[in-house]
Amino acid sequence: METTGVHVFDYLKYVSETTDQKAILRNLMEAYGSDVWNYAFSICRNSDLADDITQDAFLKVYRNLTTFRGEASVKTWLLTITRNTTYDYLRKAFWRKVTLVGFIQSAGTSHSAETEAMEKLYASDIWKKVISLPPKYREILILHAHYQLSTKEMAAILKISEGTVKSRLHHARLKVISLKEREALEQS
Repeated sequence: METTGVHVFDYLKYVSETTDQKAILRNLMEAYGSDVWNYAFSICRNSDLADDITQDAFLKVYRNLTTFRGEASVKTWLLTITRNTTYDYLRKAFWRKVTLVGFIQSAGTSHSAETEAMEKLYASDIWKKVISLPPKYREILILHAHYQLSTKEMAAILKISEGTVKSRLHHARLKVISLKEREALEQS
């Protein structure tokens, strides 16, 4: 475990002496793989997703090995990448569930009837919240989540600036989150 700056120095020395980035990645995975996975799992609480996040985080580390500046420990750097990757996954997963086309369809795998019912209920619940939004927010979410349009494309369709698109999208997301939180408080 890393407790002193000596380890950071040793790591930086190792990086500067070798050009074999695969060896560096392998060493990082051996030293910190379980920490990265455990941290991802503690946030997402899904072992399959934690596996994907861990793999993605180490891919990001591999691509950015030369950007490590030593301002924090290697472990801190890895866990920061893991945290950001996990929240990216969770954000994307949330918005993938909000679609007009229907509910989550599993490709090639079958879930239990209970799991499918819960997923449909969740997607239906989120969609009801989106539908209840004022038109300018509802429309922006539909264009973004269902049609997966870029900011520029949405601006052209709605005849508004890209900044306004970003602002409306942000406010629409906050409104959906607020509706979810309010409903959770009412149920407790």
